[in-house]
Amino acid sequence: MKPDLFKYRLGAKPIYQRLRDQIANGDYALGQAIPSSRALARELGVSRTTVTVAYEQLAAEGYVSVRQGSRPVIAVSFADQETRIENPTPPKSWHQNMSRYGRKLADLGDLPQPSPERLLVNFRYGEVDFRNFPAGLWRKAITAAISQRFDVLAYGQPQGSLTLRRALQKYLWRARSINCHIGQIFVVSGSQQGLDILSRILLDPESKFIIENPCYGMARLAFATNGATPIPIEVDEFGMVTSELGDHDARLAYVTPSHQYPLGGVLPVERRLELLEWSTKQDAWIIEDDYDSEFRYDVKPLPPLWAVADNDRVIYVGTVSKTLSPRMRIGYVIVPDTLIRVFEAAKQLADRHSSMLEQDALAELIESGGYERHIRRQRRVNQKRRERLIEAMEAQFGQLVKIEGTQAGLHVVAWFNDLPASSEERLIDRARELGVGIYSVRPLCNPPLSQNGKDRIGLVMGYGSIDEALINKGVRLLKKAYLDTKSAIE
Repeated sequence: MKPDLFKYRLGAKPIYQRLRDQIANGDYALGQAIPSSRALARELGVSRTTVTVAYEQLAAEGYVSVRQGSRPVIAVSFADQETRIENPTPPKSWHQNMSRYGRKLADLGDLPQPSPERLLVNFRYGEVDFRNFPAGLWRKAITAAISQRFDVLAYGQPQGSLTLRRALQKYLWRARSINCHIGQIFVVSGSQQGLDILSRILLDPESKFIIENPCYGMARLAFATNGATPIPIEVDEFGMVTSELGDHDARLAYVTPSHQYPLGGVLPVERRLELLEWSTKQDAWIIEDDYDSEFRYDVKPLPPLWAVADNDRVIYVGTVSKTLSPRMRIGYVIVPDTLIRVFEAAKQLADRHSSMLEQDALAELIESGGYERHIRRQRRVNQKRRERLIEAMEAQFGQLVKIEGTQAGLHVVAWFNDLPASSEERLIDRARELGVGIYSVRPLCNPPLSQNGKDRIGLVMGYGSIDEALINKGVRLLKKAYLDTKSAIE
């Protein structure tokens, strides 16, 4: 028996309720016009009278203002309130109807999300100062991309824009000594998509993978949710302790050798060679995440593993999230020839291709030289911010805090030597009450034990989006939070 679709036709009450809920949730701004009764009736497939009744009820309750001959306007604002949508916990029986991957995602719970709260100073890593974005150069590049590429609107190649891959090939040779051909370069929607695709084409549910401890948590989750088992290898001030690799039978190793995340070590040549020797012996892949190599300050950059490897087991992952913006979901993966066909197929099945307009604009920005000029400016700005953060922490805390990972990147790690790990939540909460966002190293450890075997607090402190004056203020408030926490536990 066919369902009676007419009984699902909307009436005035559900239209009124839905619009009321959207307004209350802050989906509309004060003074924003909503569709006319005629336009909305046409979209919903109902009579104009039905919509008019709903609008009249909204107006009577003060949600909208209605004038003859004009579209209704929102008359009250909820846009600034923090709204949280609670996701209901599915019944256990749902697990039986999902794949192993789906069940693992369900068991993960909520992944970390950027907080909507407005803080005076936010030391969150990964944020970039919008004031330093090259808006003029990007606007020009977008205009050029539109004029050159919009003669035909069609799907692109899964590998990405040919113009961008050519530009990246030359740029990566200049900047990172990477010698590759265009067919090995794939443009992805941020490095995270690259890691997700690699996890699906390289790991089976029973596979094992090597990963740094502590590490970039989203990489570990991308591999583990496919059913693979992590083998954490400890990290010291130089990066992964490769002597611990031993004879671990793992399918791949994920590393950040140019600037270990989060502790900041730079993997020495001897350890790089040891890692490459292990991969050859175990016939394992190496995924090299070079996430912020453009920002080096005190040391000369070592060439990436890709540049020194004489085998075909290294996969290079890069991004423009730190150089331009994390909102610009553009990353790139360079694969050995043996993976070109399978990665191309996986990328096409994932999303056909990443957004082409932004790719062509980025190619224009690189080819014009504007991208590298922007990086040089940003390197100078970020170096000053790094110096100011280190100076402020030393002035406020002295020997009470040890700062690590200062040679490169957009963050440092601060170890509080006299605060036990048990007081970490109290410190973070007190800092937030004072308007300062701080973030623990602990969730990046696997398992999340006391960092480096010591009972102390470690914070990942990003500075890429904070001007120098606010850095000083943020550290002063952090000192107050520290003193309040210490007083509370004594």
